[in-house]
Amino acid sequence: MNRDEMVSRIKNTVEPWDFVIIGGGATGLGCAIEAASRGYQTLLLERDDFSKGTSSRSTKLIHGGVRYLQQGNVSLVLEALRERGRLRRNAPHLVHNLPFVVPSYDWWEGPFYGIGLKLYDMLAGKHGFGHSRFLSRETTRQYLPTVETEGLRGGVIYYDGQFDDSRLAINMAQTAADQSATLVNYMKVTGLIRENQMTAGVRAKDIETGAEYEIRAKSVINATGVFTDQVLRMDDPGSRQIIVPSQGVHLVLDASFLPGDKAIMVPHTADGRVLFATPWHDKVIVGTTDTMVDEILDEPRPLENEIEFLISHAAQYLTKDPDASDVLSIFAGLRPLVNQGDGDSTAALSRDHTIYISRSGLVTITGGKWTTYRKMAEETIDQAAMVAHLDERPCVSHDLHIHGYHNHAEKFGDLAVYGADAAGIRDLCYQRPELKKQIHTAFPTIAAEAVWAVKHEMARTVEDFLARRTRALLLDARASMEAAEETARLMAGELGQDENWIRREIESYQSLARGYFL
Repeated sequence: MNRDEMVSRIKNTVEPWDFVIIGGGATGLGCAIEAASRGYQTLLLERDDFSKGTSSRSTKLIHGGVRYLQQGNVSLVLEALRERGRLRRNAPHLVHNLPFVVPSYDWWEGPFYGIGLKLYDMLAGKHGFGHSRFLSRETTRQYLPTVETEGLRGGVIYYDGQFDDSRLAINMAQTAADQSATLVNYMKVTGLIRENQMTAGVRAKDIETGAEYEIRAKSVINATGVFTDQVLRMDDPGSRQIIVPSQGVHLVLDASFLPGDKAIMVPHTADGRVLFATPWHDKVIVGTTDTMVDEILDEPRPLENEIEFLISHAAQYLTKDPDASDVLSIFAGLRPLVNQGDGDSTAALSRDHTIYISRSGLVTITGGKWTTYRKMAEETIDQAAMVAHLDERPCVSHDLHIHGYHNHAEKFGDLAVYGADAAGIRDLCYQRPELKKQIHTAFPTIAAEAVWAVKHEMARTVEDFLARRTRALLLDARASMEAAEETARLMAGELGQDENWIRREIESYQSLARGYFL
């Protein structure tokens, strides 16, 4: 993907696009793949970087939703389990099985959760990732060497999926581009074009150059997550607010807090929340919270009580009690929950997705979760094509491989998350041996990855690379600050930028990263 080439397509396109999609998170990118793979002329515009918001700040799980089963939402679980299986088949370089252990401390917990997880297995059917089973106290301790042993009776093991969210988002953008979609990051939609009371396109501004565009479209799709209401107000200033944001916070610890390849799942903490502690990129992620917030920020910040909740509950289930000094990084994301009534808590709001078609023909898709992005996109394009009177074309995304598809990506070692693209990064190292060096001793990331990110993944800033093309910001925020200068110089060489750009990028990134540690 090359941004200059993508922008030139906008300049040179005279006829209306079939679809203009606003938003470059999981939902928007899914819609771009769905539309382009059916042969529609597709344009996606993202005001920041791909997956800059909620989509890069998840719990890193591709799951059916055990807690939704507990709530009785069987249809949502069934749909998610099917999509989970499809995603593992279509992106095996990024989605893999992860064993979860539910430790039991009361006599009733083992049978209670064991029966529920057997039902989970049954619902998964042929899409299952592995069979759940009861564990003795000794086996539970073997699987979780640092689990709290006082009062431990045993446990239950089950299987779900894990992934790298922003890496999948970038590969989805590349997949859409492979299907001839046009995608541009740092292109902000500033308004909607109306003709005869119907939405007929968008006005957009290139954040990098200041250039402004009027872009005609047969259908406009609003896939902006927690910013959904902002676009709805462009369409109708008096529209009712439908998004109630819920904040989810995660903290990252050293692998010594939970060594091995198995995760902990606590289905019911003292205040009713679900708690995960999962190994990820040689670190441990602990999360999450579910807190209503009043303000939608580009950079949401963890609240004090959320931090205290995660640290104190991690200490309850781990023999090695973490404190604030052990936290390598902490990140927050906002869920776009849909307000369908008068609920006064996030539990009363919809976790499912909602498609809304306004009187002007603007199509809005919001809610849902990472696991079901493909199904959401399929339904959205079906509806949008009908509203726009486009030719009906069948969905082909069920078995469409995601860019980078490789069944044995592990053979690429530290470059495994690139899948088939890892060979291209290795070729860069052969051509330019100096690119083999690490950008920082805390990360396996090498200089060639920064060059690759600029050349092929539309990385435009140091943040794009350290936060999303790699995960340095989330894995160790302080160390990532030290890697900023090396990253800026590598990227500047590829982008044709000068010392002033390098200085601004370092300052901007370090200011951002300070908000990611305690």
